[in-house]
Amino acid sequence: MKIKILFMGLLGFFTTLFSCSDSVNFKSVGVEEFESIIQDTSVVRLDVRTPEEFTEGHIANAINIDVTQVDFKAKVQNRLSKQKLIAVYCRSGRRSKKAANELKKMGFKVVELDKGFGSWTDNGKQIEITHNKK
Repeated sequence: MKIKILFMGLLGFFTTLFSCSDSVNFKSVGVEEFESIIQDTSVVRLDVRTPEEFTEGHIANAINIDVTQVDFKAKVQNRLSKQKLIAVYCRSGRRSKKAANELKKMGFKVVELDKGFGSWTDNGKQIEITHNKK
């Protein structure tokens, strides 16, 4: 019985240890702190949703680079400066966490909106809508 308990404890320890081995730490914040951070005009606002989602509404002055595209890293390297803080968000926080992790691995300073654009709008924060010009 003691061996089984010891084994389960070790299994849990190693699972935790190695499941996080590929992630990089970044700061994930709520809406109010994110809003405060992006008041600094030197902070780059990065929306990592699809272009279609972006045109339906986004945080003012955001840059859109879709994290699901294969050229995400190349676009980031061409368009963003490692000298500036990157404030990243997506719809719910899932894609932005992936993007934040990749950005940190690439050497960027990153802060991420924890529950995404949905939490931003749920809190009544201002957005911009990009009108498609056809």
